Amino acid sequence: MNSATDPEAELPTRLDLHSEDISADRVAELLRLFPEVATEGGKLDFDQLKRALGTQVDSGKERYGMTWPGKADCFTAIQTPSAGTLLPSPAESVNFEATGNLIIEGDNLEVLKLLQKSYLGKVKVIYIDPPYNTGNDFIYPDNYTESMQTYLQYTDQVDSEGKKFSNNTDTDGRFHSKWLNMMYPRLYLARNLLRNDGVLFVSMDDHEIANLLRLCVEIFGEENIVGMIVVQVNPRGRHLDPFIAKTHEYVLAVARDAADPSTMHGLEKGERMVAEYDKEDAHGKYRELGLRNRNQSFNPKTRPNLYFPLFVDPQSGAVALEPVNKDWIRVMPIANEGIETCWTWGKEKVLKEGNLLVGHQIQDGSWRIFRKDYLEGADGEVATTLSKSLWTDSELNNDYGRRAVKELLGEVPLEFPKSPELIKRLVALGSNKESIVLDFFAGSGTTAQSVLELNLQDGGNRKFVLVQLPEPTGRDDLPTIAKICEERVRRVIGKLNANDEGKLDVAEEDQSDRGFRVFKLGESNLTTWDAQVTNAPGELEQQLQLHVHHIREGRNEDDLLYEILLKSGFPLTAGVDTLDLAGKKVYSVADGALLLCLERELTLDLIREIAAKAPERVVCLDEGFAGNDQLKANAVQVFKTKGITSFKTV
Repeated sequence: MNSATDPEAELPTRLDLHSEDISADRVAELLRLFPEVATEGGKLDFDQLKRALGTQVDSGKERYGMTWPGKADCFTAIQTPSAGTLLPSPAESVNFEATGNLIIEGDNLEVLKLLQKSYLGKVKVIYIDPPYNTGNDFIYPDNYTESMQTYLQYTDQVDSEGKKFSNNTDTDGRFHSKWLNMMYPRLYLARNLLRNDGVLFVSMDDHEIANLLRLCVEIFGEENIVGMIVVQVNPRGRHLDPFIAKTHEYVLAVARDAADPSTMHGLEKGERMVAEYDKEDAHGKYRELGLRNRNQSFNPKTRPNLYFPLFVDPQSGAVALEPVNKDWIRVMPIANEGIETCWTWGKEKVLKEGNLLVGHQIQDGSWRIFRKDYLEGADGEVATTLSKSLWTDSELNNDYGRRAVKELLGEVPLEFPKSPELIKRLVALGSNKESIVLDFFAGSGTTAQSVLELNLQDGGNRKFVLVQLPEPTGRDDLPTIAKICEERVRRVIGKLNANDEGKLDVAEEDQSDRGFRVFKLGESNLTTWDAQVTNAPGELEQQLQLHVHHIREGRNEDDLLYEILLKSGFPLTAGVDTLDLAGKKVYSVADGALLLCLERELTLDLIREIAAKAPERVVCLDEGFAGNDQLKANAVQVFKTKGITSFKTV
């Protein structure tokens, strides 16, 4: 069979080398929900969609919302897929082959696009400390809709045409708008990466906290704003401030879905609170908390279901809904002044957990009912308490942040690095022990240090993903902020490993992940057809050559491997093994879910051996077929016989 003469011959499809097309995904979801709005061209009939939604559409010209110059262009930036890639750098990594941690050097907008396929709905916690927009503090693409090209010029990967990253000065006529234009696409894309029980924490000060809150309301929904934490970062106050010396900053907490009860956890109880657990029974230490609701706005009129009598055995203190005998004491939720309130538990909960209730007679002779609050849960873990909205602990302030960096690296050009204890507390609030933690304004790498130290404390194995722009520092040893980040994390790992040496109780299999893979943003390894090229014979011939031999000069097999993993939806830390099939090298990804062959000379025997492994997907280098469409068509049929329907070439 030869596809040149057989129009029915089936050939493999090309692997899409662009990042996830978010706009197309949204359109597909709308068409799934409202198939009647599809046009002949596969687009949306918006008028028909409005008719389908009926009264749910707000067609008024005036409505509550947020707008600014450039907002429409934000959606263009979001919807424009990235054709870039992330290039591995094993030499700059620590334990590259085994680690699940990532440090990515690049513009975070492009990186967030590239992570959409691989990390969609997988991140439990995002913490970011973005630019505060103080007037001269952040680098920003002059044209963020062309951020990939701008980034390549900024990092000298292509010839400069005068474009650059620049400061957003407070003399700019669109000072706040430029900050909003930077943040909106990044927060929008970040939301996609969060798990359903994921949470976003954002540090900010007074300059943009109001705009940050409104952005998150628009992107996440008002119902998912968990709250605002006020953190004392400078106890002495900033004496250069007019009128009021500021001592605090904010951390805004936003949930992917606040209705999910596992979004956030409580904090471990401190020593003072633990001391309150001064009673003990067969189940362990406990304290007694009053069952009556002290808030007088909750009363028989507002909560009639929580107003009912309870009965106490005067001998044992046992509590029940009905008296066992006439000696039992009837108790109502009434305050000392005779004001009627209500219980904090309803009848169903009393029936279910009445063994936790106990009655005591107090000094005036009346009876009160308490519930037992145990220090440890049924699983043996220490009980937690809700986080308060005001954090004033000294180890959370900026002095500790500067000290942490200085201890590892000496003096560095970073003015206000966050305290590792602050981020550690936030990660503990939002993560589980096996969670992925993302920071795409990574700075000096405080988030990575916090994750590594928290893992040591609680035996967790959280993974971190950091993204940082290579902003120049003017130093020869650490020329960019990204290099500072990498070196800091490298030294944290070295320090933790050194502390473990000689400890008899540290088993190798029990250690958490102490390594990281470095990747760098760059152009795709594979050149694409340039539609802007003229029909001039020389230029057209060059394009045709690039289309046939389309691997970019200077790129190696690992570069190709990780781009294909990324564009195929596998994480950059997926396990990769090497197989020898029919005398050729084949990569087995994620225990054989994907078999990937980058050989330049493919054979039918190799195709058959790949098919015999029965992977879910197969990707081969198009160049490996050497223009033999018959071999391609045969490969499609061989794979189909083994139930492999996803066969793509690059």
